[in-house]
Amino acid sequence: MTHWINGRWLPGSGTPFHKTNPVTGETLWQGNGASPPEVEAACNAARAAFPDWARRPLETRFAILERFAALMEQQRDALAQTIARETGKPRWEALTEVTAAVNKIAISLKAWHARTGEQRTLLGDDTAASLRHRPHGVLAVFGPYNFPCHLPNGQIVPALLAGNCVVFKPSELTPGSGAEMVKLWQQAGLPPGALNLVQGGSETGQALAGHPGIDGLLFTGSAATGYQLHRQLAGQPEKILALEMGGNNPLIVDQPDDIDGAVHLTIQSAFITAGQRCTCARRLLVKRGAAGDRFLERLVTVAERLRPAAWYAEPQPFMGGVISRDAAQRVMTAWRQHLARGGRPLLAPALLDEHSSLVAPGIVELTGVTGVPDEEVFGPLLGVWRYDNFDEAIALANATRYGLSAGLISPDRALFDRLLLEARAGIVNWNRPLTGAASTAPFGGMGASGNHRPGAWYMADACAWPMASLESERCPLPQQLSPGLDFSGGDDERP
Repeated sequence: MTHWINGRWLPGSGTPFHKTNPVTGETLWQGNGASPPEVEAACNAARAAFPDWARRPLETRFAILERFAALMEQQRDALAQTIARETGKPRWEALTEVTAAVNKIAISLKAWHARTGEQRTLLGDDTAASLRHRPHGVLAVFGPYNFPCHLPNGQIVPALLAGNCVVFKPSELTPGSGAEMVKLWQQAGLPPGALNLVQGGSETGQALAGHPGIDGLLFTGSAATGYQLHRQLAGQPEKILALEMGGNNPLIVDQPDDIDGAVHLTIQSAFITAGQRCTCARRLLVKRGAAGDRFLERLVTVAERLRPAAWYAEPQPFMGGVISRDAAQRVMTAWRQHLARGGRPLLAPALLDEHSSLVAPGIVELTGVTGVPDEEVFGPLLGVWRYDNFDEAIALANATRYGLSAGLISPDRALFDRLLLEARAGIVNWNRPLTGAASTAPFGGMGASGNHRPGAWYMADACAWPMASLESERCPLPQQLSPGLDFSGGDDERP
């Protein structure tokens, strides 16, 4: 059974598709996508379940979320194995993803109270001003493939906590991870219809995004799909749309005082998850001079020792495969195009097996090269640009339509202060990996990276709307009337 609709597992009648292990080629999952009638059934189920779910006390909803977290912890190894086999990421990283998803439950409750809880202010004369937050109703959640558990969980949990019901469409590249997560929600006691699962590709996604029964859409994925969803929901201001998209992220290196420390940070920024994080460094900006030369030489030496391997390999690799063989070929194609434009190869990427998605990292210098596309190559490919002064570095960093993350490796705090002021990015880090983000901070960017609806700590904002009230237990006639009002002769005539 493929889809979870109104508390039942059902087969699909849409387009058939299957998922294979990107490294070994073994078939992991197969089924039919959700057809438009099945999408409608899921949206109708969520709508019918909404009044009861929204009326339940916050403590009751949170208790179910806590049971879900406990089940994820109990099934940690099995869930991590599903994630690793579908994505190609190594075991250690899949385990960290499950841990992050478990921790999201408690964090979401804190965020709900901080961002969208209730407030009450006494104004005098027995009047109080109250602020409450109300759920939207039915929210669609579109999950990405790079973190198929943690990232959609970061939207489903705040949505359910706020009292919304959800229709969840995982990436068609990670259907098994989405299904396993929903099975744990089922075991946690979530009532029928509160969460519904529809599998499928673009046809299913378009049907869900265009369904009149949803009150909003929470999306994590590529800029191309995000723009398409934005166009599809154009002219519907009554629907919340939160887009978390990609990035062509710059990392600036300026006279590091610890070369190996700087190289380690760069490796973590560019090649973790085989370069498949939206915050990964795509553009490395290195100051000209002897220090920059030494840094690049050391970076190439360390990066060429990175050998991706299967998720179960021992000793565990730093990197696994990219999400598919097609994705691996796109990395190699981007590399050849960079060379054709005049790029200077520093480290050639290598497809370890034409029948696998294992790609060793590549590094290419693009200083002075024209016509480099401002696109996110979602894989282990790093471009290098050299600069002479920090003004030039900031100009290079901001020369992108994206605006997700930016970073600086330097002992000079003054340079970081300038970057904080001048960088066009939602996440700006200093001597820390670009891929690092605090759970108590917002996560998102501007431009082609998002629509000013950041996630993580701020996802609570997208899951509820504010309601303001002025309240009093009685309504007496005031002692001082407004000019032009005459209440004489009434039952409560004043002496």
